[in-house]
Amino acid sequence: MRLLYVLASYLAFVFLFPALALMKKTRDGLWQRFGVYRAGVLPGGPGPRIWLHGASAGDLLALSPMIERLRARFPNARVVLSTMTNTGALMAKERLAKQVDAVVYAPWDLYGATRRAVAAIAPDLLVLEYTEIWPNLIRAARASGARVALTNGRFAADHLGRYRLFFAAVENPLRDVDLFLMREQEEAERALALGASPDAVCVTGNTKFDALVPQSEAAEDEGLRAALGLEAGARVWIAGSTHEGEEESLLAVYKRLVVEVPELRLVIAPRYIDRASRVLALIEQAGLQGGLRSSGNPTRAPVVVLDSIGELARAYRLATVVFVGGSFTTRGGQNILEPAAQGRPVLFGPHMENFRDSVAVLMGRGGLQVKDAETLYRVLSELFSRPGSLAALGAMARTAVRQVSGASERNVEALARLLLERRS
Repeated sequence: MRLLYVLASYLAFVFLFPALALMKKTRDGLWQRFGVYRAGVLPGGPGPRIWLHGASAGDLLALSPMIERLRARFPNARVVLSTMTNTGALMAKERLAKQVDAVVYAPWDLYGATRRAVAAIAPDLLVLEYTEIWPNLIRAARASGARVALTNGRFAADHLGRYRLFFAAVENPLRDVDLFLMREQEEAERALALGASPDAVCVTGNTKFDALVPQSEAAEDEGLRAALGLEAGARVWIAGSTHEGEEESLLAVYKRLVVEVPELRLVIAPRYIDRASRVLALIEQAGLQGGLRSSGNPTRAPVVVLDSIGELARAYRLATVVFVGGSFTTRGGQNILEPAAQGRPVLFGPHMENFRDSVAVLMGRGGLQVKDAETLYRVLSELFSRPGSLAALGAMARTAVRQVSGASERNVEALARLLLERRS
């Protein structure tokens, strides 16, 4: 069965490689993706080696609260952070590089690439996130003597059948994972149903909640406010992590709201910044004046596109109210807890399938789910007419995020035990 997966992975890669080499998300770091690293990229020296892997920028941020705690527990550890996407690598180098010893691209899940990567990094502990179950990588790590753990573990209920078929076809890789740190009890039960050892599964929560440290005393970022062209005192609606097909509806809602709230400003932060020019064109097509954060919005246009990486959390501090995208499409939602942690009321659409745990945290506590654009308009219109309600909802949202923290500490304790077993 393992040989079948090895052969199938190479065959699939032959067909997929041209697309992967051209896609913006995956075209950089080609040699590293084959497990080849230039001299000086990976850290040397003694101490345990910990390899943390998250697929994208958001996943790496969810891992970040554990890094400081791992450093405190193992001061001489060498920490390597890997990702699959170019945006993930860029964000990690900008925001997390000081916390780790190296940021690299993860290898393709090919027999040779994974073994070269494991040999070069030489991890004592490999930590994967969410559903990053890569059979060749897991087996290469185990063959080298490393321990393997899954953190923030999740297995979608509607994909269980696919997981079973895949795992049956490749000789279940879950049997090679030493520790499953699951987000919630239902996720733990799914891991067990898929073949994880009962002794290896525990529920610790989601570290992404810890990444959203409430910043009740944080000052607004006046430099960012100026770059966005936002006047002091203006009411600001931020539409964060929007996707194709959502901006048109949001702009229509804004055109109605600005009649009632003339000083209202709209900041649109597309999930993928390479869509910035497209969003700017939509603003102009709607008959509105638009600007870009990257150019400093020199005309102080009332609608501005946040076309930068890593600034959305800071921008949320400037908001009066927030709508989070990916929820008016079938994308399954985006991170609604980030603005909540900044003490802002958060609205989102009906499609939050990938963030059900976050919805459970915020519903009735600063989060409002709306079924469509018309409902969004009515709710926002009502909220802007009652400023006191906006402040109260924001305070509730911040408190809700505080109350679900602590997963990082629990995870690090469990990982430390696993690492000490490996080195004893």
